[in-house]
Amino acid sequence: MNYPNGKKHHSLQRKGEAETKDSFSNRGMTLEEDINITNVYYLESDIAVIHKKPTPVQIVNVHYPRRSAAVITEGYFKQASTTDYNGLYRGKYVDFEAKETKHTSRFPLANIHDHQIRHMQSIVNHGGICFILIRFAVLDETYYVPAEKLFPYWHDKLTGGRKSVPYQTIKQNGYSIPFHFQKRVDYLRVIDKLYF
Repeated sequence: MNYPNGKKHHSLQRKGEAETKDSFSNRGMTLEEDINITNVYYLESDIAVIHKKPTPVQIVNVHYPRRSAAVITEGYFKQASTTDYNGLYRGKYVDFEAKETKHTSRFPLANIHDHQIRHMQSIVNHGGICFILIRFAVLDETYYVPAEKLFPYWHDKLTGGRKSVPYQTIKQNGYSIPFHFQKRVDYLRVIDKLYF
């Protein structure tokens, strides 16, 4: 089966692995791939319309080896991107960032940029739903962290404080998102709990 984004479906089962619904640890997918597959499920099931934002790029140079095969040889980001995903769910605007870390005891704030925090604060100020999905890759754990919970740590960092958020803090203040087959990162379950 092919997804609308043109990517082919890849089997989740590994050689020698029993075929069970809950046997998906260390599956080798990135958080972004899992979110994209979840968003396709939401869209095809008419649950929500949420997409990855395209990164605006200024194309400077293109090589045309054949008329039908253009190759971009030089391009630059037009502007700093804001967050990774946005869309609509149950009449509410949803906007979020997705980050993975290999650290097991903390989430480094260096993974986020000042313009992204400013954007997230604007979304919250205007009544939108804004959050960050953080995956601790080594632990194979994904958390939904409301943007409002992240802001104090960011402001602390700016004033010379901590440069990361402890794992235990994320575990206590965030919402764990277990892996599911079709809804791999079912963040809407958390939104339902918090907003509806």
